[in-house]
Amino acid sequence: MPQLRRRLGRADLRAVPEARRALRELLRHWGGPGRSDIAELLTSELVTNALVHTDEGAVLTATVGPRALRVEVRDHADGLPRPRTPRPEESTGGRGLLLVQSLADDWGVRPREVGKSVWFELDAEAA
Repeated sequence: MPQLRRRLGRADLRAVPEARRALRELLRHWGGPGRSDIAELLTSELVTNALVHTDEGAVLTATVGPRALRVEVRDHADGLPRPRTPRPEESTGGRGLLLVQSLADDWGVRPREVGKSVWFELDAEAA
């Protein structure tokens, strides 16, 4: 199965557009209309969250299966993220997990021995 694996440096937000470009290349021939765009958006949200809300780097893994894509971002922070409703004064922040929850076909958070993995899955074709 085609796979992308990238180490993301601590607080290195340049990794976000780099992750999007790498994912775009991986998904060049994958999925129905708009599916790779959704995958890029959700991946950038998970990568940004890991780099902004943790003190160490993270690892991005994207795996293209026969019917679906799975993207996982693993970090070393103990706290588990939860979708939250952003406050009105927050113009752009606080919506990442809400987007993942709304647009992914499945998603979740898996505690690890050290840290956690936040993941989502997208079917190749829109439901």
